[in-house]
Amino acid sequence: MGASSDDDAVLIQKGKKPGDPHVVTVNCPDRTGLACDICHAILDFGLYITRADVSTDGRWCYIVLWLVPHFSSPIVRWPNLKKRLLSICPSCTVSFYLNQPSPCSGSSPVYLLTFCCLDRRGLLHDVTQVLCELELSIQRVKVTTTPDGRVLDLFFVTDNLELLHTKKRQDETCEQLHSVLGESCIRCDLHLAGPQYDHPQSSSSLSRVLADELFRSEISDKEASAETLSQDMEKLRTASVIVDNSLSPAHTLLQIQCIDHKGLLYDIMRTLKDFTIQIAYGRFSPVTKGNRELDLFIQQQDGKKIVDSEKQSVLCCRLKVEILHPLRVIIANRGPDTEILVANPVELSGKGRPRVFYDVTLALKTLGICIFSAEIGRHSTADREWEVYRFLLEENCRFELSNIVVRNQIVDRVRRSLMGW
Repeated sequence: MGASSDDDAVLIQKGKKPGDPHVVTVNCPDRTGLACDICHAILDFGLYITRADVSTDGRWCYIVLWLVPHFSSPIVRWPNLKKRLLSICPSCTVSFYLNQPSPCSGSSPVYLLTFCCLDRRGLLHDVTQVLCELELSIQRVKVTTTPDGRVLDLFFVTDNLELLHTKKRQDETCEQLHSVLGESCIRCDLHLAGPQYDHPQSSSSLSRVLADELFRSEISDKEASAETLSQDMEKLRTASVIVDNSLSPAHTLLQIQCIDHKGLLYDIMRTLKDFTIQIAYGRFSPVTKGNRELDLFIQQQDGKKIVDSEKQSVLCCRLKVEILHPLRVIIANRGPDTEILVANPVELSGKGRPRVFYDVTLALKTLGICIFSAEIGRHSTADREWEVYRFLLEENCRFELSNIVVRNQIVDRVRRSLMGW
């Protein structure tokens, strides 16, 4: 490991033949949470990590990632991924320290995208896909369907390319949306939202019963015993997190074994980032019979091993929760209507999980279920903040939404989309 120019900090090597993974190498100054931020960007681009190696000498890191596009992500702009990763890497020309904070996720201005068009099945996902391909991150959304068959969508977005203030970028966004919406598009506007929208909005009030079900730390017996979910739930309960201090005089070995999902490495890295744990060396092995193994040599922020048994227990318990249950999905009644609720924990830095809105709308489009309204908000519990997605479903679909078996099937399909199964 050693100094390199800023341009060489990220290298992307294409696979030798179609289907082979691209190999991404990151070689730059280190800081706590860097691996998490890199995994966040990779997940945001719809990519799946097949293997990973991470090493650092305390000041400089070397990360190698083997990436393939996830089947739900038809387009990957590799040059843009390189630019994003370069923006995350600490500069090679400045002295950096491990306790340096991550780049602020709330610094980009928020823009309001408003469009009105005729409603149709799958519309919301098609629009979301365009925004993802344009690298616009959805911060908030308000979707309403009118009685006359029109839909009014308000998307509060930030631009990962930091170009939305230009007319060219705004025109490109509206043109891409028009190409998807076609003649059904009635109006499309894009402008700066204003400072009152720079911070995430609180979610609409949740009842105590819904909140308890959505934010519990364990998978309920009711959920695990549901016929359509039982096989996956049994697999999820087999995760193992072990701490070993006998193999290294300076580092704690963390060994993780669990079922694979597309955001697994991000879930592990964001947990370690929130605990300000430093990674000296790590290996993310390829999938074996649907399972993953991860070995991490770690230290506390003070550079010491984790020898306190209580700290070990707290870390292992939190990792298990994040591995077993990274996203919460429930279906409930909102008056006479049916609602899907999805929640994911927010990083201490304030960043939410990428592509949740994309994955849920894709699942509902695949099922042929129309969305009457949707919103994104934040909800705080005693120990953390959550991002909450709420989708009110239209009743006039081929599913009997009051049927418990049907409801379980919908939850299962949404969960599978989120987990990449």
